[in-house]
Amino acid sequence: MGISVAGIAAGRLFERGVFAEELQRRVTTPRLTQGPFFPDKLPLDTDNDLLIVNNAITPAVGQVTHLSGRILDSRGDPVRNALIEIWQVDNNGSYIHSHGVNFDTGKRDANFQGYGRFLTASSGEYYFRTIKPVPYPGRTPHVHVKVSVKGKRPLTTQFFVNGEPQNIGDGVFEEIRTAEQRKLVLADYVPIPDSTAGELSAKYDLVLDVTPQA
Repeated sequence: MGISVAGIAAGRLFERGVFAEELQRRVTTPRLTQGPFFPDKLPLDTDNDLLIVNNAITPAVGQVTHLSGRILDSRGDPVRNALIEIWQVDNNGSYIHSHGVNFDTGKRDANFQGYGRFLTASSGEYYFRTIKPVPYPGRTPHVHVKVSVKGKRPLTTQFFVNGEPQNIGDGVFEEIRTAEQRKLVLADYVPIPDSTAGELSAKYDLVLDVTPQA
């Protein structure tokens, strides 16, 4: 069973400053490669909680992260009924893909769902519970993202960790030429106050290069 946006301190997680709002009306999220490890067989559980597979008791290993934001059109208005999909490596650096095991570790965390999806409501907000992304050989920490609207896929991109030293030198990150576009795929992973488990929150607003909705 998935997790509702309303159940997670919505006011705190979806707060946004005036400067950022204006930025998003001028700049769209950069398109980046899907990469070779989109799941070649989707897991049985595809909800927005990547830490628990079906009704398992044991959670995935990693630093718990509440990943949230909004999907906006090119005018800055929220996009309703947008399907956002994310996928990423587990804490061992392995994808849920037949060729996605990190050969440095030789194993995959069976308790990590590795893939999730969420359908936005009128607010355009999305929410996932996952782990903070980790590096693996050749790549800086990142989360893969794909957005579909009315059967079309206007955006495939990746999320990165703000301040991560490995961003500089990462081939995909360095495809993003402007500082304004880089800001849209970078986020701080901020400790959640009063969390006894050291949980984090990170927020990325996705701005689609599409005509505003009627």
